Amino acid sequence: MNGDRRLAARPTLEAVAARAGVGRGTVSRVINGSPKVSDKARDAVLLAIDELGYVPNRAARTLVTNRTDTIALVVSESEQRVFDEPYFAGLIRGIGSALAETGLQLILSMAQNRNEHDRLENYLTGQHVDGVLLTSVHGADPLPGRLENLGVPTVLGGRPVGLNPYSYVDMDNRAGARQAVKYLLGNGRARVATIAGPQDMGVGVDRLAGYRDALLATGTPERVSYGDFSEESGSTAMRELLDRHGDLDAVFAASDPMAVGALRVLKERGRSVPRDVAVVGFEDSKVALHTDPPLTSVHQPTDAMGRQMVQLLVARINGEPLEQPVVILDTHLVIRAST
Repeated sequence: MNGDRRLAARPTLEAVAARAGVGRGTVSRVINGSPKVSDKARDAVLLAIDELGYVPNRAARTLVTNRTDTIALVVSESEQRVFDEPYFAGLIRGIGSALAETGLQLILSMAQNRNEHDRLENYLTGQHVDGVLLTSVHGADPLPGRLENLGVPTVLGGRPVGLNPYSYVDMDNRAGARQAVKYLLGNGRARVATIAGPQDMGVGVDRLAGYRDALLATGTPERVSYGDFSEESGSTAMRELLDRHGDLDAVFAASDPMAVGALRVLKERGRSVPRDVAVVGFEDSKVALHTDPPLTSVHQPTDAMGRQMVQLLVARINGEPLEQPVVILDTHLVIRAST
């Protein structure tokens, strides 16, 4: 290497402060996403960072602050479910958009069995992340409680069964299901069945409860089969319902994928939708627009759920008190040609 060649010095926090004409603390607050900075100062710091090519030394910052600037999203489902089903896509999209405003990084992890959960627990409690988002929690999963007991800030997506978490975000699943079934009954459907979700998940319990609420008001007997929110389980459950209740004239499926499976079986069995059997799903995903016929479905704001989860988690990471640690989002029925 030639002696007169010099390696460019890495820009420092002090250099950014000098270029922006602000103090070092102001630069630090901008980098850490603090709201306690004026727009003028923030713009000056961001311009200086861009001009100097400053990159925060994350490793050094972690040593000083005991923060990793990383959070984990843990989903207790298979990779195929996570990447195939629209619910997870919407949730991750909302989480990503909220994180873009914070500077935090996201780690996505999927764990289905006990061994995977144990390895994941060791990682999450080993100071590798600042906080954890958990969704699709089944049964009395011990992970949320263990994370809380070990001081790892945690927010759940969906109300779990058998647990009383400090903070979670959920849809008003019971009201949404009740509205859907009341709509079917009000349209003259007298034999309404449901394809319910897993009963070891709050979402499955609540949507079945909403179905029963609507029937109770009319004295209509229930017709229930169960799935796991997947399209295949919807098909299986629809066959069971037709075999046991061949006279049914409407089906409320607790997820859009299960409704898609039900539509396929109804077509196979020669049942016209909606003339013979009306079908309603839950999610109002993009797939509802492209079924034949287009699917009536309960809209749930999945993107908003992801954003709310991040907002709660960031507040917990920063040690801020939560005035509303549990957030329930409204749902509404979107009517299409399947009813």
